[in-house]
Amino acid sequence: MEITRETTIGELLEKHPEKAHVLVDAGMHCIGCMISETEPIEMACAEFGVDVDELLEELNKPEE
Repeated sequence: MEITRETTIGELLEKHPEKAHVLVDAGMHCIGCMISETEPIEMACAEFGVDVDELLEELNKPEE
């Protein structure tokens, strides 16, 4: 699954829980928030002042 701007935080964490650290490292501590379940990554990035393109690049990297 490619992670896109439209992918919700909930979908991301459900399908790729190992990527949670990427959000936390970017300063997005919204992992446990109920709103994040349905919030697209693009909107969350705007709220936290995170560059969405950089975050998506990091999220789509294969885990080592």
